[in-house]
Amino acid sequence: MATLKEYERLSRRERQNRYFSEDFKRKKVSEIERNLTTVAEISREYQVSNTAVYKWIYKFSRMQKKGLKMVVEAKGDTQKLILLKEQIKELEQIIGQKQLRIDFLEKMIELAEDKYKIKIKKKSFTKPYSGSGSTDKNSRTK
Repeated sequence: MATLKEYERLSRRERQNRYFSEDFKRKKVSEIERNLTTVAEISREYQVSNTAVYKWIYKFSRMQKKGLKMVVEAKGDTQKLILLKEQIKELEQIIGQKQLRIDFLEKMIELAEDKYKIKIKKKSFTKPYSGSGSTDKNSRTK
């Protein structure tokens, strides 16, 4: 069997005339089924089309013969999905903690208002204090 460097030196016509043994194809299909490699990796490594690899899967897959459907998915996609789910879980925990803090602080403000008989919480419909003047960056005072 030729090495990858030897394949790279072959012309397009010579590459099309390459032959992979049935044993080799079965071995690669088995690796895909066991999630040791992906179709894209085999395609890149041996410079064959994805279609050719899928034909190998159709022809030599044990799952295909049993009538089972095989989902061919890149490992990276599965790992990304797991990481995203973990990240969602962490963010939901953070949101829950922040909500508890907000509830606690609102209760503290309410208790302080009752105890000291003053309004601490701003009403949402009041206008903000204008301050000392314009905040426009383009206006200059001399």
